[in-house]
Amino acid sequence: MTDPTRVLEAEPRHDPEHISPEQRAAEEQLISNVLHSFDDCTDPRLKQLMQSLVRHLHAFIRDVRLTEAEWNKAIEFLTAVGHITDDRRQEFILLSDVLGASMQTINVNNEAYEDATEATVFGPFFVENSPRIEHGGDISGGAAGQPCWVEGSVTDTDGNPIPNARIEVWEADEDGFYDVQYTDDRVTARAHLYSDEHGTYRFWGLTPTPYPIPHDGPVGKMLEATGRSPMRASHLHFMVTAPGKRTLVTHIFVRGDELLKYDTVFGVKESLVKDFEEQPAGTPTPDGRDVGDRPWSKVRFDIVLAPAVA
Repeated sequence: MTDPTRVLEAEPRHDPEHISPEQRAAEEQLISNVLHSFDDCTDPRLKQLMQSLVRHLHAFIRDVRLTEAEWNKAIEFLTAVGHITDDRRQEFILLSDVLGASMQTINVNNEAYEDATEATVFGPFFVENSPRIEHGGDISGGAAGQPCWVEGSVTDTDGNPIPNARIEVWEADEDGFYDVQYTDDRVTARAHLYSDEHGTYRFWGLTPTPYPIPHDGPVGKMLEATGRSPMRASHLHFMVTAPGKRTLVTHIFVRGDELLKYDTVFGVKESLVKDFEEQPAGTPTPDGRDVGDRPWSKVRFDIVLAPAVA
């Protein structure tokens, strides 16, 4: 099979400014016909989505004067994305991520509300039914990496503490892999806990490190073909839920990471960049844990949840 990311110059392009009136009329008539094909759709939202999709898709085709060879390559590419997708790898989400579509959808659905914590991309590596830990517990589960003490609070936008908020956390190990990327069914570097009666939380995780998104498939080939890096800025995932509050899906990023400006899924927001303070070997830990003769880090992340209907 040919490389679906390699576009062949098989057909001549045409300047869209010099399309004949007859050609323009034929193209616009087709758009009208397709739009009217949805006239009998009884779901108003579905009708809106489909007709808007048709308008934008046809506008793209006409704007770039898409060739048939390019159209075939696009079909091959999407077919390859489907073939590599399974219950452990979601290449379509990856494609959405690197095109900024995931981040834009999050922006649209998480409008700014007072000082509520900003949301960012969900990513393809969340897993249901993570282990529960108590306060001060360790999410690493044996994953390799530098220990990191994470603490903070969960409040509403009026500053009131939110007890019993569910806090899901997950991250990659120091080699840049999530547990689901291994083949031995390990469950590491992920867990959930609940904020205490004062709305606070604390746990041990791993100091985040940069890593590449999976780039051995069609999305990776697309990035390579377009001169883009597959690297993600160092981060730790959070998903926080509480009754009456908008679910927050976010990360925190490491201040000073050179990849903050080049995150391949466009997930970095300045408010989410935090100080992960390096602690020399032998520095006492907040809970008295013995981390051995090695350095560790600490970070504070105070979470503010918006109302469910904002």
